Amino acid sequence: MDRRRFLTLAGGGLGAVATGKAVDNVLLGYGPLGTNLLDQELKPLLRDGLFEGLHRFEYGGVKIEHWDGLVRLTAGEDEGDTVVTLPLDASDAEIREADARFGFDGRLRQGFTDLRALHRGEFSLVPSKSEAFFDSVEADALPLSTGFLRGRGTADPAFVSEFADADAADTRALAWGLAEGFREYSSYDIPRYLAGSVEDNVLFGAVDLREYFESPTSFEALVSGENSGLFCTELTVRSIQAFQAVAPAKQVAPVAACYVYDERHKHVYTGLVSLQRVDGGLRMPVTFVDYTHTTLYDDLNLTGVMGEGLEGYNARHMATRVLWDVH
Repeated sequence: MDRRRFLTLAGGGLGAVATGKAVDNVLLGYGPLGTNLLDQELKPLLRDGLFEGLHRFEYGGVKIEHWDGLVRLTAGEDEGDTVVTLPLDASDAEIREADARFGFDGRLRQGFTDLRALHRGEFSLVPSKSEAFFDSVEADALPLSTGFLRGRGTADPAFVSEFADADAADTRALAWGLAEGFREYSSYDIPRYLAGSVEDNVLFGAVDLREYFESPTSFEALVSGENSGLFCTELTVRSIQAFQAVAPAKQVAPVAACYVYDERHKHVYTGLVSLQRVDGGLRMPVTFVDYTHTTLYDDLNLTGVMGEGLEGYNARHMATRVLWDVH
């Protein structure tokens, strides 16, 4: 069944059921009927799962990874050239030795201090709208420590810059550039969404309708025209890869990106975080952006009514789980 035929059928009774489910997913469960990011306790959500999986980033030409309480530093063309592995509870002498060996000038010691504080939950969370977030992070951030938050998701920075028509190192410009790139090269996959609603709520999973509407979703597939539409999951993963395409020390606003899941509404979107030291305490600025909304509002010509849709830190979003190692 092709997309046009399915949409014709969905215009009848099946479409009514799917639309009812869409209304429930998209409109209900906020405010008086639920909760949202503005009144949720976000720190436990961001901390839970923070140390699951593999975290990887680059700093000063050195690849840094951490998992299961271990930190590994690798320098050189071949991974075996210079490799140092330290436990999170390594002695000060061991950390100073590694810091000097890789030329970090004390930044690795600071990174270990901050990573341990994150493990203990000793940090304050500062959520804000995106512009206030970028203002704060551009003025003051800890690039190496922020890198410890990153999962494996990344992409080619040159390709990302071309896709977004913005320097991938300019995090603020990239946030808006991605919205325009998704609008230009793809759209929200409404036919696949309706097919899934019918599959789940009419056929109760007896037939896989989504498979007939799937297409490649990589950045390369978007630019080449192979893609026929994106889901919120795919938009979120692509954005995470883009925000982490450039090493944090080379970004105007050093960030790590995370995958924010709203189980109530079956929706995901992107979280952006950084780390700072303020009066000796560790602080985590955070904001949220939603590329489903930026794409869908444009598809339906609703930006004049609904706005651009980029801001996620508002009463129309909630979170039930945060994932970090998404790739």
